[in-house]
Amino acid sequence: MTEPTNSAARRRLTLDDLTVGQRFVSGTYALDADEIRGFAQVYDPQPFHLDDASAQATLFRGLAASGWHTAAITMRLNVESGLPLEGGIIGAGAEISWPRPTRPGDVLRVESEVIEITPSRSRPDRGMATVRSETKNQRDEVVQVLVAKLVLPRRVVAPGQP
Repeated sequence: MTEPTNSAARRRLTLDDLTVGQRFVSGTYALDADEIRGFAQVYDPQPFHLDDASAQATLFRGLAASGWHTAAITMRLNVESGLPLEGGIIGAGAEISWPRPTRPGDVLRVESEVIEITPSRSRPDRGMATVRSETKNQRDEVVQVLVAKLVLPRRVVAPGQP
């Protein structure tokens, strides 16, 4: 099942609301060369993120966004419209990969799937969900894969209620 992408229309989900295989799709985010260079100047000042001419002689063969820039956009998309999680998106660890570069002009979206749900044995008010998020460009090419373990609250049930 794919959840609607309009975050205003969605309720926040607890661990108990999730199911393995449940899918979410974010809205989109367009990226341009100026933003790529601006992020790189502050956080990842490598030539292939700063200058197209210099980047031509590298593995990237042209200006490419920092992987950390792609990760930051992924987080923004998931927060704003991708993962409507109660209490926010709280990570407890992750694996990340960038199978292809993000380029100027790319329009990104995030497709996420719940792959594991584990209620806590010691903390009955919470648990862990493992979510695989693929960030894709307008050509449906995967530019980032993030598999994150997220801490989520459980629904609080009053004594005597199911």
